[in-house]
Amino acid sequence: MNLMKLIFLSGVMLFSSILCANAQEPVPGVIITGQNNHNWPVSHQAIKMILENSRLFSLDVAVSPSHGEDISVFSVDFSKYRLVVLDYNGDSWSSAMNAAFTDYVRGGGGVVVYHAADNAFADWQDYNEMIALGGWGGRDQSSGPYFYWKDGAMHEDHSPGIGGSHGFRHEYVLDCRAASHPITEGLPARWKHATDELYDRMRGPGGIKDLLYTAFSSTEQKGSGREEPLIFTVEYGKGRVFHIMLGHCGNSLDDNPAMQCAGFQTLLLRGAEWCATGKVTQPVPKDFPTADMVSLRPYYHPNQ
Repeated sequence: MNLMKLIFLSGVMLFSSILCANAQEPVPGVIITGQNNHNWPVSHQAIKMILENSRLFSLDVAVSPSHGEDISVFSVDFSKYRLVVLDYNGDSWSSAMNAAFTDYVRGGGGVVVYHAADNAFADWQDYNEMIALGGWGGRDQSSGPYFYWKDGAMHEDHSPGIGGSHGFRHEYVLDCRAASHPITEGLPARWKHATDELYDRMRGPGGIKDLLYTAFSSTEQKGSGREEPLIFTVEYGKGRVFHIMLGHCGNSLDDNPAMQCAGFQTLLLRGAEWCATGKVTQPVPKDFPTADMVSLRPYYHPNQ
């Protein structure tokens, strides 16, 4: 083999090795859905598009039996996945499914708790520890205290009362409480979210690891009158949990402002990557909302 051919082949091999090193297989994940008091046939499609169009994820969809049907046949092989997105609020899973999910998270699995998934499983203690705060489903003071932000710190309120409420759907501003976290790094300190529910009076064991964003639940909108924790992380065993209370689903993919919000999509995508990998590689999108202006987009990543 002559010298020029050897140099050429060496260059090809080096270029191929660089391509292989830079190539990144999509993270395998699953969306669990099928029962919800919200419009799950639309919400799970939006979630799948937001995450998969980033080219960071490849997602299966696990659809449960309908309410009242035999839930014992519902089973997910969590060992296949590095990310689980919960878009589920319905009948209790089987004890085997509960145990498999708990083992998955404790062992280091990533979980995104999306919107009404924090309404589910009020009597499942492990689940309530994973989500930190929940609402509805019969939750009350026995489920844990209220948590709210005031004077630069989280506070607890052990008063009796319901767990979970929200006022009118409206646009509202979110305030960052952890600017150096990988999920929030580089994002604005304040940004305006599109029309959505603002969950308040949520209760639970707490255990929030990183409080990322809060929003003020105004009494003028029939809210709590408190600054509510809406986006945060939870550490459960070796697992990473990203809990985002935003994203009330609309009537269709085209009539869905809370999920079309560029802020929601960015946080969902960044939170999912952090859950699955422990880091965030995405740049700050150019269309991220400002403190004064909502930003809507189709279900794709703007930096593609």
